[in-house]
Amino acid sequence: MTTFTVKLPGGADWTPQFVGQINEDKCIGCGRCFKVCGRDVLALVGINDEGQRIAVDPDDDEDEEYERKIMTIANRDNCIGCEACSRICPKKCYTHGSAQV
Repeated sequence: MTTFTVKLPGGADWTPQFVGQINEDKCIGCGRCFKVCGRDVLALVGINDEGQRIAVDPDDDEDEEYERKIMTIANRDNCIGCEACSRICPKKCYTHGSAQV
């Protein structure tokens, strides 16, 4: 298998690094990655005191029913490999990898 690489207009090669996983133990649910990703790849979920995941409206400030919030990968196939999510993440929760074709 070979790695997918793109030739940029300036002549440099670029290999997209697609989202692989999020370390939920490190994630603080700040939502910065969610805001920077315009591709609907990520979703914020709340975890209640029983450990159940509950969908969270990122514009809602009500935190009463959640023990904590974390980011999850909702639509992996929408990722374009820009790595903006990992660059903005204050806790460095993301791992990425190149696509194999």
